[in-house]
Parts: sequence; C-alpha cells; structure tokens
Amino acid sequence: MEASTPEGDYESEVDFERVASELDDQETSPAEYEIATYPADFTLDGLKLQWNAGDIVIPRFQRGFVWTQAQASKLIESFLVGLPVPGIFLYTERETEKYLVVDGQQRLRSIFFYFEGLFGEERPNAQRTVFRLKGLADDSPYLGKTYADLETSNEAAARRLRNSVLRAFVIRQLNPQDDTSVFHVFERLNTGGTLLVGQEVRNAVYAGPFNELLLSLNIDPAWRAIVGRLEPDKRMRDVELILFSLRYALESYEKPMKDFMSRYMRQHARSSEQQVAGYRDVFESTASTVHQHLGERPFHLRAGLNASVYDCVFCAFSKNLEAVPSDIADRFQRLIASNEFDDVVRSGTTDVAQVRQRMTMAEQHLFG
Repeated sequence: MEASTPEGDYESEVDFERVASELDDQETSPAEYEIATYPADFTLDGLKLQWNAGDIVIPRFQRGFVWTQAQASKLIESFLVGLPVPGIFLYTERETEKYLVVDGQQRLRSIFFYFEGLFGEERPNAQRTVFRLKGLADDSPYLGKTYADLETSNEAAARRLRNSVLRAFVIRQLNPQDDTSVFHVFERLNTGGTLLVGQEVRNAVYAGPFNELLLSLNIDPAWRAIVGRLEPDKRMRDVELILFSLRYALESYEKPMKDFMSRYMRQHARSSEQQVAGYRDVFESTASTVHQHLGERPFHLRAGLNASVYDCVFCAFSKNLEAVPSDIADRFQRLIASNEFDDVVRSGTTDVAQVRQRMTMAEQHLFG
C-alpha cells in the first residue's frame, strides 16, 4: 500500500516511493519523557563569555545566519533602549553540560558579532564588514556606532548593553537518560521557516566524526548512481539512507525507526578514527559492489526508490562482499518479484518483525 503525498516538511528531492508505514513513522508521537524546563536570565556579557568558552553551541542549521545588518542593529538598539526581546531556547546536553541552541541563533549571533566588532559569518575569501549599527532612525544616538565606539564615547551605554538580560528557556531531559528528546525538540521548535526533519535534525544535534563521515559518503560516485540523483538531497534523506545501512544492531531495533536511528547516531557520534575508517571502507566497498552488479537506480522499482528494498539488500551485500555469486543480478530480480518479499517491503515496513524478516529474506535469497 502506498501513501498519499506527505506534508511539505517531508518532501525530498530524491524520488522516493511513498510507503504508508514509513510516513506514519515520521509522524510518530514521541515517547513520554521527564523533562525539566525552566527560565534563566543571562546577561549579554555572560552569554558572550560562555560563547567564547565554547559552552554555547549553535548546531549547523541548513540556512545558517540570515539576518541583515539592519535587523541585527535593531536588536542591539532594543537592548540599549530597554525594549523587550523574545527569549531563546537552550537544550542542556547531558554528557557535556553544554547548551545547544534550539531557537534563537540569529539573536545570539547578532549579539556576539556586535561585541566582536565584525558582522556576519567568516567565509573563505570574503572580508567581514565592520559592525556599525545601521537602519536606525536618523536621530538615534547609536546610529553608526560600533561597540568599540560605545566603550570610548558612551561608557554607560556600553555597560548597559553588557548588563542587558536575555531570557532563556532551558530544557534538560531527566528520564530516560539518553537525550533522545532533543530530536523531538529540534523537530518541533526552531525558527527556520521550514521545520527541520529526520536527518536534518541529527545533522544539527549529533555533530562529530560520524556525522562528517555520513556527509562525505553521500557524495561517493557509486552511491549517487544508486540513489539516481547527482546532487545530494537538501532534506538529507539520502544521508538518512546511509545511516540506516551502517547500523548492524538489528537485534536491538525498536519502533519508531526515527528514534532508533537517532539513538544509534548519538551512540556513534564520537567514533574513533579507526572506527570511522572501518565504516567508510565497508560502505564504499558495498556501494561499488552493488553498483557494479545491479546497475544504476536498482531500488527504484515502482514510483521511486523503495527504502525497505534498499536497506535489506544493501546490508546483505555489505555482509557478503567476499562471496558475491556470479548470478547475483538474477537472484535480485527473483527476490523483488517474490510476492512474499513484496509484502514485507510495502506494508508495516517499520515493524520489528518486518524489518528482521526482510533482512533475513534478502540475505538468504541473494547469498544463500
């Protein structure tokens, strides 16, 4: 059974077959969590000190910093003249005690840029602009002022800015003790216009060597041929496929699949160089072998790429790279023509029993 077109937040540039159970998994309500949420008032000077110490982390959102200098200037002026400023949301990471910025990156970066004296993110071969307040009323005493100007000519205003308070709503997961709620917090609360979903959230939250590995594997030529699209998907659904094929702990799989994948990525986020090299070698070898024997777009069977056919076949190949039968292409065609296999890759595809059954069937039919 195929699903209707999903909500726009789940649209992907990669041509995926829409399977009802997988769309339902994306919409699954989160498990019950015990979470503490409390307000905290930070001075701008205190936030700056924490930022410089690396205690505040702004995960990588796709759109990055997008405010104009005039927008950022009006925020700074609001602090200077005592106008209220909307609060931000911070998530306390259990392992590091660092604050992950869930909502408020534009405000925070504007503040930090002004204290620094330069506007905008650092970019290769691009010179940053001196951050002078602009877009204010012509009679504003702060028009054209840098923070250094305030310190020199209006010490009271500089002090008022440093001591201005920005309210934060701090989120900390108490139980279960695994930080999985951060996925749902990012999924539901951010100001990016289009909500982050799936692998976009994991990319934002679980930075580290493992995440960098996934991003680099996503441009592997054989993999792009398998996916059937030269350019990576902007919603990172192709990266999500890589993540799913890299996990071999099927015995521990639990629904919903999106939470299982998040836990797996969190567990491997700080993988060693040796582990990363091992994952890379297996994936690249598997992609090359699949492409060599099954050709381009082998998992586009009907309306698009069937993720369930992909995951079980790809995993079966990864476990049998040294023993690929000469008639593997014919075996694959017989497998996908099987009514029994068709049942397990088109309905209930995130159920534990279905996941295990299709993995077993793929390995037995292709390499048995």
